[in-house]
Amino acid sequence: METALTRLAGVRHPIVQTGMGWVAGPRLVSATAEAGALGILASATMTLDQLRAAIAEVRCRTDAPFGVNLRADAADAGDRVRLIIDGGVRVASFALAPSPGLIAELKEAGVVVIPSVGARRHAEKVAAWGADAVIVQGGEGGGHTGEVATSVLLPQVVDAVRIPVVAAGGFFDGRGLVAALAYGAAGVAMGTRFLLTSDSTVPDAVKARYLAATVRDVTVTRAVDGLPHRMLRTDLVAALERSGRARSLLHAIRRAAGFRRLSGLTWRQMVRDGLALRHGKELSWSQVLLAANTPMLLRSAMVEGRTDLGVMASGQVAGVIDDLPSCAELVGRIMKEAEETRDRLMALK
Repeated sequence: METALTRLAGVRHPIVQTGMGWVAGPRLVSATAEAGALGILASATMTLDQLRAAIAEVRCRTDAPFGVNLRADAADAGDRVRLIIDGGVRVASFALAPSPGLIAELKEAGVVVIPSVGARRHAEKVAAWGADAVIVQGGEGGGHTGEVATSVLLPQVVDAVRIPVVAAGGFFDGRGLVAALAYGAAGVAMGTRFLLTSDSTVPDAVKARYLAATVRDVTVTRAVDGLPHRMLRTDLVAALERSGRARSLLHAIRRAAGFRRLSGLTWRQMVRDGLALRHGKELSWSQVLLAANTPMLLRSAMVEGRTDLGVMASGQVAGVIDDLPSCAELVGRIMKEAEETRDRLMALK
């Protein structure tokens, strides 16, 4: 199925596996790429050396195109961009809008730039700066999310920009892909659905917790870092929502200390990152610290398997997923279902 996305990224199928921290590593990305979709490495939780090694490992596992996701506001964003260019990576994906300078540097080197956005005005901004395409995530998506449903946000963005738009938030099967294409999208991006595959390195106990979840078990809370964050309801989420300011601050300091040891960041750097997220928002100091060390909270669940102590970012689709196919099986199934859905619609003429 050829679309503007497949032509741009050089992949066979209009499906993107998003760059999920601690989840989208070389194994998942290479399996996705081998299946003909676009796999994206999550580099925000990697050091520069780890990112260099991860790019090399994906290169060893597959010849297919893949991407790297990075934070545009990271202090070493320029160094990461150079790693992407030197590593021959096909796509650079951004969770926050990259500067016009970063976009220009990547495009000059032949790298496709695809930022992720959650609002029409953000899509218009990055399109004007030269982005090649944009991923637009509706409120159904996991992690930090907005309030507008994909079915409302997607057509707004498609009508507003003249670059390919990839739909995210609420997609998990071929019917959803056809629906996104009908809205004018060039493909779909999925996180939770790829997290719940046999190629994902997330611990089995954590996957089981996702598979057991109903749609009602997926919640949006501001208790973690003061921003709307879609995740599974866990003991940690419940405790944070019950905690007073003093208890929340103590909890945040303890978590932040662990992340500081893991990341090598100084307290000054962590507070700076947290304050960057605080800009224009009413966040408590405990939320500032939690915002700065959210990667540690994710790591507790996604790497260490601590579903009681970690954050389990999740799209609403977790409530309708009940199996763990390989990436090859998943992509093949989605494309087969999409073709059957398209043929069924054509027969209605």
